[in-house]
Amino acid sequence: MKNIFHSNRPFTLESGETLPELTVAYHTYGRLNEEADNVVWVCHALTANSDPADWWPGTVEEGAFLDPARHFVVCANILGSPYGTTSPLHTDPRTGQPYYGDFPRYTIRDIVNAHRVLADALGIGHIDTLVGCSVGGFQAVEWAVMEPERFTRLALMATDAVATPWTVAIDETQRMAIEADPTWGEPSAEAARAGLAAARAIGLLSYRGPSGYNLSQQDPDDLPLGAPRRSCSYQRHQGDKLVRRFDAYSYHAILNAFDTHDVGRGRGGLDAALGRIKARTLVVGLTTDIVFPADEMKILAGRIPGARYAEIESPYGHDGFLVESKQLNALMVPFMKES
Repeated sequence: MKNIFHSNRPFTLESGETLPELTVAYHTYGRLNEEADNVVWVCHALTANSDPADWWPGTVEEGAFLDPARHFVVCANILGSPYGTTSPLHTDPRTGQPYYGDFPRYTIRDIVNAHRVLADALGIGHIDTLVGCSVGGFQAVEWAVMEPERFTRLALMATDAVATPWTVAIDETQRMAIEADPTWGEPSAEAARAGLAAARAIGLLSYRGPSGYNLSQQDPDDLPLGAPRRSCSYQRHQGDKLVRRFDAYSYHAILNAFDTHDVGRGRGGLDAALGRIKARTLVVGLTTDIVFPADEMKILAGRIPGARYAEIESPYGHDGFLVESKQLNALMVPFMKES
């Protein structure tokens, strides 16, 4: 069920700037039990929304690791996203106009602090399992470092404790595509739509990688000379698909927040920060992920006290965490039953 939380209290960002008010969209599944020990908090990825049943097939159902019959599942839409939480398309109460390009810069820590505001407002203290994949993993590891006592379990999938130069370069290339659109900067939700479509197509190259494309986008052997290539049509379709549900200002802002991720910042470095985590931790890598390669996921697991590493075999690269629900459930269901 989708809900909207609104606070009229100013929300101070890590930069020192302030949002005059905060709105957070969130979904819940299941019920909080009497002991209040069955909360599973899901942190979503870049362009997802607060409804994991919408974007994560095979996970929010009976017998799966987000089973509403067993767990009280909460997922909050991230700060800056156009799915209900305060974003560049929201009206700035100080001006009476949407923020658009004037939306203040924010960080992964600001996203987590918005989650904390919501959790406190819902009366959720302890969280049994914190789950994060991709940019959601950025949020999850940051939160587990920020409040180590709040979580029993932590599941990190296809993610990292810091935005590496490789991932920042992917983001910058997408921002360049958006900024090259001549309508970028116009005070309109329709600004830079062509740039946004191109940025999404660029991002998809890293999400699926060569194995994913070569498996799913092969042309027939008898393709006529000059006929549209399947991979070309796929790139354009995916770009247009995002444009119908997202806006360039929100996408650009989230990419900027992505690049701020570093749990070691101001905490004595990565090892010191990750050493604060007290949750039982499972780190899940994907064999063909080129955004967060499996070798880097193993290193992440080695830096978190007592963490275990597990791997999903998939030809679909980084997107494998969205596709391989059977393998994911086989890992997560036992992990979440451990006492």
